[in-house]
Amino acid sequence: MQNSLQILFRDIPSSETIDAEIRKRVAKLEKLSSDLIGCQVSVESEALHKTQGKLFRVRVDVKAPGAELVVDGSRTSNEDAYVAVRDSFDALERQVAEYVERRRGDVKSHTA
Repeated sequence: MQNSLQILFRDIPSSETIDAEIRKRVAKLEKLSSDLIGCQVSVESEALHKTQGKLFRVRVDVKAPGAELVVDGSRTSNEDAYVAVRDSFDALERQVAEYVERRRGDVKSHTA
């Protein structure tokens, strides 16, 4: 990755194990596409209901040449922070794979 990785923890204390998991997943993304420019990951806690546990939301923004790939944590939020990280990065891996296919020209583009 050309620029540094930024990891933000909002409304929760920072965790070394979550940080290590995020770094491992970003390294996997770099193997899929070597031309990624930057990555910003924010892990936040949202308390929607008093009777239920807190939900963790992970938002991942990746910048690539000609595209910005974003996974908003609204669909991948979970009561377990590790599961939220896993689900968010799984969704982002699919986006990066589609991006790589488009860059290579494997996906047909329709002419107007």
